[in-house]
Amino acid sequence: MASNWISYNELAWTEDFLADPKDYEDELNGYIGLINSTSKAPVNTILHLGCGAGGHDFYFKNHYTVTGVDISIGMLEKAKVTNPEIEYVEGDMRTIRLNRRFDCVVIPDSIDYMVTLDDLKQAIQTSAIHLKPSGVLMIVGKTKETFQNNNFAYTGEKGDTHVTLMENNYINPYVPNTYEITMLYLIRQKGKLSKYIEESKAGLFPKETWDEVLKNAGFNMEIRNLDGIYDEYLLGEGEYPLTIFIGKKE
Repeated sequence: MASNWISYNELAWTEDFLADPKDYEDELNGYIGLINSTSKAPVNTILHLGCGAGGHDFYFKNHYTVTGVDISIGMLEKAKVTNPEIEYVEGDMRTIRLNRRFDCVVIPDSIDYMVTLDDLKQAIQTSAIHLKPSGVLMIVGKTKETFQNNNFAYTGEKGDTHVTLMENNYINPYVPNTYEITMLYLIRQKGKLSKYIEESKAGLFPKETWDEVLKNAGFNMEIRNLDGIYDEYLLGEGEYPLTIFIGKKE
């Protein structure tokens, strides 16, 4: 089932104004080094779940044969333009079955959209099913213990089009194990302003829950802290700590 998020479909084109694949270079070099050092065997094939517009794949493809999966058609179309040599498949990371196994599965930017515990378990199970024995799993996510409310601003301009995106992350104390994402787009084309707002929920689980879900799916994982990669977009005194879960299928 395709997603109905306007941010990732009708407004997917704004990625050209707000993000450049080259901005991912330092982040991706870290991921690639971590994947290669975790695996005992050479890593040749990667399944990227929640691949989005293909910014990460712009670097992954220089080291691995990549297959990308995403639920949003708009983002997949962008990814195909950025990386025409990569196979992209429309699908839900909770349920997709490609009947293939890979050396590595990565979810570097979209696990938060697993809102419920059952969603998270299904995505981890999908990863396990698609991994070869001793294959590497890498997930970049958030833990309830470290995440906090924050705000971001992104902006870009090309020709007579100017795009600004404001993003608010809010932990609602009345809705456990989630946080709210509110996106406000201000788009000016030849001076005419259009406004779009989108609200969604994301999962936010304690480290203990992560450990249990990964262990029950057959993974032996370690964690690494990942800080600072979005600092230039943060407003005020906020922080955006991320956690890398990295390990192998037992």
